[in-house]
Amino acid sequence: MITIANKENCTGCYACANICPKGCISMESDQEGFWYTEVDYSQCIECGRCIKACPIIQMPLQGPNEQKTPLAYAIYNKDESVRLESSSGGLFTLIAEEVIGAGGVVFGARFDDEFNVVHDHAESLDDLDLFRGSKYVQSSIGTSYEKAREFLREGRLVLFTGTPCQIGGLKYYLGRDYDNLLCQDIVCHGVPSPKVWQKYVTYRAKRAGAPARRISFRRKKEGWKKYSVSFFFENNTEYVQIHSKDLYMQAFLKDICLRPSCHACHFKTINRHSDLTLADFWGIQNIAPELDDDKGTSFVIVHSEKGHKLLERIKDEVVAQEVDVWDGAKYNSAMVKSVAKHPKREEFFAALDHEDIDSLITRLCRDKLTVRIRRKLISGTRFSGVPWVRRTR
Repeated sequence: MITIANKENCTGCYACANICPKGCISMESDQEGFWYTEVDYSQCIECGRCIKACPIIQMPLQGPNEQKTPLAYAIYNKDESVRLESSSGGLFTLIAEEVIGAGGVVFGARFDDEFNVVHDHAESLDDLDLFRGSKYVQSSIGTSYEKAREFLREGRLVLFTGTPCQIGGLKYYLGRDYDNLLCQDIVCHGVPSPKVWQKYVTYRAKRAGAPARRISFRRKKEGWKKYSVSFFFENNTEYVQIHSKDLYMQAFLKDICLRPSCHACHFKTINRHSDLTLADFWGIQNIAPELDDDKGTSFVIVHSEKGHKLLERIKDEVVAQEVDVWDGAKYNSAMVKSVAKHPKREEFFAALDHEDIDSLITRLCRDKLTVRIRRKLISGTRFSGVPWVRRTR
């Protein structure tokens, strides 16, 4: 049976809960709002499937060829309306449309009616809008692994998108490769607590005097590099604030509300078990300025032949330029390096249930965003003195 001695060794991927044949593993929130396994030992038959499905226990989870340098591209969708509604270059929409058009199923993260972030699947183009755009909070996988396996066994094409640890959980849950499975992960900074997010949603609704109707983390009203957080409320009012001044984004980018495993992430690597990795191409103005119009450019890493063939099928609908993968990596440290734990993280969560969320974030994150974060998210200037930026040929 699976046990968690150190919370840094659990990503909350739900693989163990999905694979348990007796259904005796549930995922429960701890005091910080993160999900961890709870085992009903009276029902456990000690089959060991949960241990075999855990991507942390079964590490190392490395790419098929750790010495191979993967292809990478700067790329964006030619459809400007889709691009402006997307976090970066609008590539996910094209990939997902290709899969749906082939009769496939797409799994991704969406908001539910209470603005919790959950994993779900779509079988029609109309439902893809729910998955578009970043959600800076940990998504609940629920039974998505189980549903994905059902579709795969039916012979349907499946695109599963998520964080690298969620893709790792899916791979170990399945226990084998499927020709009809496509996996797309992201360059993940870290996942904030769903509890912190819900407190912020409640705070914003109270300030507006009405519940939220629509939320966007990456509105491009001021451009892609200076994206804004937007809440549109039931009383037709709207809150819009540049990300560096929004309270929730300050807490996120200061790394004070992330899951413990994000500070010791096992999935920070160039070579991955996904077929494609998508990210913002911070620093594009220095690498390929002709692709930088501040409307969003994606950084895409191709890890497999399946990923390469998928990009080939949409090549006429994008503007793309091949780049050195390390040129993209040096402007996005989250690809290969875990973020440091905020020195006041424990103080933040200890006060979370006793202090208003706005007061708490202001008190502990009141200093301006560091130069390091500004370089990464706004100017795209290269980080200096980073030993992990190396080339392997």
